[in-house]
Amino acid sequence: MAKPVVAIIGRPNVGKSTLFNRLVGGRVAIVDDTPGVTRDRLYRDTEWQNTWMTFVDTGGIDLVEEESTILGQVRLQAAIAMEEADVIVYVVDGRTGLTPEDRELALLLRRTKKPIIVCVNKTDQFVNNFNALEFYSLGFGEPIPVSSLHGMNTGDLLDAIVQALPMNEEEHREPDIIPIAVIGRPNVGKSSLVNALIGQNRTIVSEIPGTTRDAIDTPFKANGQNFVIIDTAGLWKKKKVENGTDS
Repeated sequence: MAKPVVAIIGRPNVGKSTLFNRLVGGRVAIVDDTPGVTRDRLYRDTEWQNTWMTFVDTGGIDLVEEESTILGQVRLQAAIAMEEADVIVYVVDGRTGLTPEDRELALLLRRTKKPIIVCVNKTDQFVNNFNALEFYSLGFGEPIPVSSLHGMNTGDLLDAIVQALPMNEEEHREPDIIPIAVIGRPNVGKSSLVNALIGQNRTIVSEIPGTTRDAIDTPFKANGQNFVIIDTAGLWKKKKVENGTDS
């Protein structure tokens, strides 16, 4: 049986990638103060309380953008993660408080019929958790305040996730996996090649150079052998790098 999947969902710039990195124990996802840095889905396995699970980091969901835009495609990638998920961690921003966008996204999440855990990120103090109380109105039960930047209360969040996961008594065994990395300059068609090889729109494709930013791992099986194909960001000459999200 496959490991249960936990999708991290939220609007842009609420700290989803910082939380993802904290929960999986490494700097896997690119983190930046600029909204919209994460675009594709990122998968990483981790273990807590002798329970293995797969976390999925997603881009911020903008419910207004058309599907033809990059932000619209980001929303589609997040929708796939929600469909795959056994549990959804809904990340909100404790500093800005509850927003109309949070309420609209909550309506979308409720239609998934999946267990939803509200994670109030960027919590500055944990004395009475006043900044988390207003998120009760979303209707998903008790919000869990965390500071993913400092790792505070992430253990309580993981406890809640494990409790919400479907029962899986089968022992986890890592399969024999051969990794394949797809490397090249920006805009030479790496993501299109990956999508063609695995037969699905796994990564966002655009004529804009630098669309892929994170290294995107996708497992697949061929002729009885397990593989993972890694779509990478385009390699720029050092003098062409303009910001921290470029490779």
